[in-house]
Amino acid sequence: MTLPNPSPLQGEASRRSPPPARPVPWHRRAAFEWLQFAALAAALAWLAVAGARDMGYQWKWDQVPRYLFRVIDGEFIVGPLLRGLLVTLDLCWQAGLLALALGVLTVLLRHSDSRIGPVVAAVYVELIRNTPLLVQVLVFYFIVAAVLDISRMSAGVWALALYEGAFVAEIIRGGLQAVPRSQREAGLSLGLRRVDLMRDIVLPQALPPMLPPLAGVLVNLVKHSAIVSVIAVFDLTTEARTIVADTFMAFEIWLVTALLYLAVTITLSLVVSALERRYQRVRMAR
Repeated sequence: MTLPNPSPLQGEASRRSPPPARPVPWHRRAAFEWLQFAALAAALAWLAVAGARDMGYQWKWDQVPRYLFRVIDGEFIVGPLLRGLLVTLDLCWQAGLLALALGVLTVLLRHSDSRIGPVVAAVYVELIRNTPLLVQVLVFYFIVAAVLDISRMSAGVWALALYEGAFVAEIIRGGLQAVPRSQREAGLSLGLRRVDLMRDIVLPQALPPMLPPLAGVLVNLVKHSAIVSVIAVFDLTTEARTIVADTFMAFEIWLVTALLYLAVTITLSLVVSALERRYQRVRMAR
């Protein structure tokens, strides 16, 4: 019994059908990645315990909670570590908003028709990106802050904002340049104004690739905020150093401090990832 030959349309459809999905290799599966993370965490914990044992270090984990918070007569009292964490968060949100504003302003200057604007923007970006953050903080505090008579907290906010603003400017500039020039030319040919062109055509295409590196800037901002401890801003790192100097609980305090920083950075990453997915869903719905 002979089978009927497939029609040309069926043959064309079979040739155009997508290939079957390849199985995910075992070393790239989520379970194996979690296993790697657990093994790395266990190795780091073993190194800490072994190092403390060789040094004759006496663990005092029972005294750590008092430096986070205490409850006395039903009243919640914030400990120095949580108080320092609040100062760090206050520092970061102010510096983050200023960095975003400085980044947008720098991009506008770089794309302006003025002869001075692009030069000023380029000098700012190159100067900030090619000098150490610690030097910038010290220069800003001992020179600029002294001349303008501003507080240590304000000096730390502005120093961090100036540093991160240079990277924000490059991220925004790269996202805008990633949009094909033909898109702008098509919008201009339709008679759109520059504001409408940027809002309706350029930004919807430039924003998605900008979100991941901007999230990286936020994470780096939280980590870099520890540098303001050199100018005696009472952030999380400064409070931890003070506790270690008073109690000699170096292992416990610094491990808890690292976990607090890690909790903040992971939360920021998750929030930005959720915003990115939401933006993609809204864009697909349109």
